[in-house]
Amino acid sequence: MDDKNEAIENQEQEVSVMGNDTIKISNEVVATYAGIAVSEVEGVYATAGGFAGITEAISGKKNLSKGIKVEVGEKSTKIDVNIIVEYGARIPDVAYEIQTRIKKSVETMTDLKVLEVNVHVQGVHKMTEKELEKQQDNANENEEG
Repeated sequence: MDDKNEAIENQEQEVSVMGNDTIKISNEVVATYAGIAVSEVEGVYATAGGFAGITEAISGKKNLSKGIKVEVGEKSTKIDVNIIVEYGARIPDVAYEIQTRIKKSVETMTDLKVLEVNVHVQGVHKMTEKELEKQQDNANENEEG
C-alpha cells in the first residue's frame, strides 16, 4: 500500500451501520468536536500550534481544530490538545475540565471510545491593561443593560 492510501485510511474511521454500509469519520471531525469542547472551558485563552493561524488569516474562518491532534482507530481515539491558559487559572482544574468535556463530546457525537486526552500547556496569557479595561467596560454595560 502506498503512503497516500495509508494516510487516507489513517484519517478516516469506519463504522458499520447495517451489513456492508459504513460511515467514515475523519480526524478533522473528531478534532472539531474536541475544539468546541475546549472553547467552552473557563481558563483557556486559546489552543496553540499548527498552521491553523495561517488558515484563519486567509479564509477569515476560525479553525476549531487548531492545536488538536487526533489519532482515530477502528473504535477508539486518542487526542492531544495544546493550550494557552489564562493567568491565574488553576492548571490541573482546567486540564481536568478539558479532558472531561472532550471525552463526553466525542463519545456522544461519534460513538468512538476516547482512550486518552492529553493536555499540553504551551503558555500562559496575562491580560494587558487594554484588555482589562475592555473587560471592565463590557461588565459595566451588562450591569446597566
